[in-house]
Amino acid sequence: GAEELVLLEKLLGLPKGNKYGVQGERKVPVLQTNNGPGLTGLMTIAAHLVKQAKKDQLLGSTAEEKAVVQQWLEYRVTRVDGGSSKEDTRIILKDLNVHLEDKVYLAGNVFTLADILMYYGLHHVMVDLTVQEKEKYLNVSRWFNHIQHYPGVRQHLSNVIFMKNRLYTNAH
Repeated sequence: GAEELVLLEKLLGLPKGNKYGVQGERKVPVLQTNNGPGLTGLMTIAAHLVKQAKKDQLLGSTAEEKAVVQQWLEYRVTRVDGGSSKEDTRIILKDLNVHLEDKVYLAGNVFTLADILMYYGLHHVMVDLTVQEKEKYLNVSRWFNHIQHYPGVRQHLSNVIFMKNRLYTNAH
């Protein structure tokens, strides 16, 4: 959680210096603010950083986009961060694979905060997938590969390799 927020800060071009902590057993991120109480929770803090950077389009432009972004951020926090078993991971990848079948990004045709945080949340999962699994979840693989090449997103995270075969002819 907290390390992702540092990556997000950098991606958004915000000056460093925010102090993050974690709270409770589930290690919920907390942002210490200079004025007043801190902010709690990945989604809350991430949305705050986006607004601070004046990049509100990352939260969606239309009412529907905003709702979809919100939906995937909630999914990220409740399902991806909550899931721990192989079975949970399989269901998450299946859900995403179906959703991304006819979409470039989670919220349709626009890159949003949902893509960024889902990418960070799934990075450790994608690193461990076999070639066969990556092909099984082809839409997730296509989306993930696209996001990891999006300017500024990956930073120091390892590049996940996807086989260059006929399925990946249009390399970016």
